[in-house]
Amino acid sequence: MSARLPLDGLVVVAIEQAVAAPFCTARLADAGARVVKVERPEGDFARGYDDVVAGGQSSYFVWLNRGKESEVLDLATAEGRSALRGLIAGADVLVQNLKPGALDRMGLGVETLCREYPRLIACSISGYGEVGPLASRKAYDLLIQAESGLSSITGGPEAPARVGISIVDIATGATAQAAILEALIGRGITGRGADIRVSMFDVMADWLAVPLLHQEGGRAPKRVGLAHPSIAPYGVFATRDGKPMLISIQSDREWLKFCAVFLRDAAAGKDARFATNVARTRNRAETDELVARVFADLDEVEATARLTEADTAFASVNDMAALAGHPHLRRITVETPAGPVAIPAPAPIVRGEERRYGPVPGLGSSGRSTP
Repeated sequence: MSARLPLDGLVVVAIEQAVAAPFCTARLADAGARVVKVERPEGDFARGYDDVVAGGQSSYFVWLNRGKESEVLDLATAEGRSALRGLIAGADVLVQNLKPGALDRMGLGVETLCREYPRLIACSISGYGEVGPLASRKAYDLLIQAESGLSSITGGPEAPARVGISIVDIATGATAQAAILEALIGRGITGRGADIRVSMFDVMADWLAVPLLHQEGGRAPKRVGLAHPSIAPYGVFATRDGKPMLISIQSDREWLKFCAVFLRDAAAGKDARFATNVARTRNRAETDELVARVFADLDEVEATARLTEADTAFASVNDMAALAGHPHLRRITVETPAGPVAIPAPAPIVRGEERRYGPVPGLGSSGRSTP
């Protein structure tokens, strides 16, 4: 008999599509919650984002919908809305990312539901919140990357760039999950549910606090590619045999050791141009030139040995092919309508507890594992 999971017995109704809300509810399902995913008759449009997984399935959908049940409801009909109300009446948590006001127009406004079901924890995910000039605007991941200013500090000097994954959606889903778990703890103490609102824009604004404060402090952040705007040396350097290696010096103490061991130039550690991170950042070009000269004299093996001896933080500049074969990549296997698929494992490891992950549902079918 498998161990009881933390959210066993919890019922989550998810009126969701795309990435942010499904990311949140997939993690709730992983923890044992029964997640009923409400889909329109044509299904969550993320089912059609791509066709790269076994049987022509979407990578996004397989990744984000394991362990859920798919309930097809046409919410444009009275019957569909009635069925949805019935699901919510038996739920502990409601997660929804419909356009603001959509549930109200169905007679199922979140405030009303929370009054009718005072133990209900409702989490509404939107692009810009439910008030303000952009509240009604459609919002997707890349749009928020642009609107929030994230893209202005991403990429190289030549142009803004997209973060290479759906970072806004993932951050929003993780924020929603954390808020729901907090509310569940609170309900255990007070007996009362919660009405939670999470906007993608707010999440990104929060995550952009440091570059925003730099802007307001008169030091507008710049796009520096694979470098750090306020730490030096922190960037990519090429070895004699052409291997790009990314290093990071986080403190002046680390810099002293790096100079003595890697650069073989202890005096540089106390040189006024380089002795502090503020000085190194101000003199970034000279700092990087000093480091680059030594890398250019070493091959990859020699550089790796010397960096290790200096206890310097470094990394290979890898691609997805390298990740696929990386010795630290953990995977789980989930069942899908077209067969098993191996995906990266969720990050948390609970020692002594082996997690089982439910299958990905076909449209209108249960994705829950049998006990």
